[in-house]
Amino acid sequence: MVPTLTHNNITLRALTRADAPSIRRHADNPRVAVNLFDAFPQPYTAEKAALWCDMEAHDVSGFGYVWGVVFDGEAIGCISIRADKGWLRCNAEIGYWMGEAHWRQGIMPRAVALVVDWAWSSLPVLTRIYAPIFSRNTASQIVVRKNGFVKEGELPRSAIKDGEVIDRVLWAKYRSKSSSN
Repeated sequence: MVPTLTHNNITLRALTRADAPSIRRHADNPRVAVNLFDAFPQPYTAEKAALWCDMEAHDVSGFGYVWGVVFDGEAIGCISIRADKGWLRCNAEIGYWMGEAHWRQGIMPRAVALVVDWAWSSLPVLTRIYAPIFSRNTASQIVVRKNGFVKEGELPRSAIKDGEVIDRVLWAKYRSKSSSN
């Protein structure tokens, strides 16, 4: 189970069945889904939302640590961090989405900061957190840049979204050498 993380009016916590209607409302938007992996449901039905919220509560998702992003008491999106395995276990991928009604309000940069801080303190093997972002998603690139991520490179023709081959940009943040194990 994920710990609850808070900053002012933002709370990151495990999703519950009660969050499903809000998650569905915010996720059932093609403008949200266009920048997420192909398995992100569209349309995002009530059944899919309930399944997602139940799955996360029981920690069987395979998505690593997943939090609901709660703003003013409402679940408006999700954020996750998933550690790589084996010899790459010092890396973890961060991913997130948020409902369009809350874009450009500074919510997601604060959520990313909470998760990164938690990861550095709770997962001591991590030395690098990375975010592979669709190159067309400039808003998401701004979110990670505001959190001190650096652009590692461009990944041309490295993903397929809705049948189209697209480019991605790889961003990363590194644990400071003074705090590494």
